Amino acid sequence: MWRITAILALMLPPALAGAQSLNTSETETEVVRDMGKEIGSQAGFEAWLTEFRPRALAAGLDAATLDAALTGLRFDEKVVTRDRNQNEFTKTIWDYLDTAVSADRVALGKKAMKKHAALLDRIETEYGVDKQVFTAIWGLESAYGSYRGDISTIGALATLAFDGRRAAFFEGQLIAALKILQNGDVSPAQMRGSWAGAMGHTQFMPSSWWEFAVDFDGDGRKDIWGDDPADGLASAANYLRHWGWTKGALWGLEVRLPEGFDYDQTTERVKKPVAEWAALGVVPMAGGALPDHGLASVLLPGGHRGAAFLIFSNFQVIERYNTADAYVVAVGQLASELIGGPPIKAGWPRELRALTLEERLALQRRLTAAGFDTKGVDGRIGPNTIAAVKAWQKANGRVPDGYASLDVLTALP
Repeated sequence: MWRITAILALMLPPALAGAQSLNTSETETEVVRDMGKEIGSQAGFEAWLTEFRPRALAAGLDAATLDAALTGLRFDEKVVTRDRNQNEFTKTIWDYLDTAVSADRVALGKKAMKKHAALLDRIETEYGVDKQVFTAIWGLESAYGSYRGDISTIGALATLAFDGRRAAFFEGQLIAALKILQNGDVSPAQMRGSWAGAMGHTQFMPSSWWEFAVDFDGDGRKDIWGDDPADGLASAANYLRHWGWTKGALWGLEVRLPEGFDYDQTTERVKKPVAEWAALGVVPMAGGALPDHGLASVLLPGGHRGAAFLIFSNFQVIERYNTADAYVVAVGQLASELIGGPPIKAGWPRELRALTLEERLALQRRLTAAGFDTKGVDGRIGPNTIAAVKAWQKANGRVPDGYASLDVLTALP
């Protein structure tokens, strides 16, 4: 039996926990304010619960459900600490992939696929989603069900709603979670998950449960929390189907770029037919011809010195689950390796480190001041900041790969 330390070694880095629904940006002022804000008290939390109750009743919850779920609820200081610090502990994509697609995770995933082969086949047939993909999500989100989280979902969501940084969002999720209890699919004691309120085998937020969870095993409950993974896995497949998964098509694949390649073309915003990429000299790292799954983009998640990927529309479907490129590449690569695909062959610039939150904020400020607008200063390296970095690199005679590294920051005035 796996020791808990071995299981935890397979879990996602905290920076990405709950990212499925927590990808709202913040202003620089809000980031700095929240980093220095005092953590609330139990007395203040209880007063907030009293104020919340009429709103919950007005939203359709009954008194019995609220009594059962909220009586004796404790403010969880650790949850607030995790929420405030999540952006400070980022990893480079290569460090992230070292854990997310480790040999142990691949081996454990192959065992899980063998053990649940009949179930996975039925889900694949029902929802039209390749079984290795929702299995990979299962592997990243809960180590194939081995660690589904042990924090009270109601307690975590109530704590975060009271804390106020994303009050409206978390109060909405809290009401959705309470309605799940009222619906009878799970008890308050069983409703446990991550610090951010994500639950079960595939870490659904409560609102996602309402929209996408299914009763695949036919027992009358949409149970994503219990030991049986059927409902959780089918719910993840249903989620991917809803957002347009194309069965049999790749999410992407590692490619080799030719000498003299125009790195200004490397962004999700540039989409070309596969034939055009082939004509430019882009070839699969594993050899052979490029597969044609529709319009494609070239992605350089670690800059031009790291691995390059040709990505297709299924990449954007996984992105609906979690918007971080590192997560999407991890799911796709893990899915590939679970069915015998090759590991990533290219090296990474491992001497580089990830920028801290303060450095990301400074990068955005300096780029905007230099005339390369990042469309806001929020500490998130998203498409607008990548485009600004690319434009600055191109204007200054550098390889325009859009990678936000420390050397870009230090070179900006």
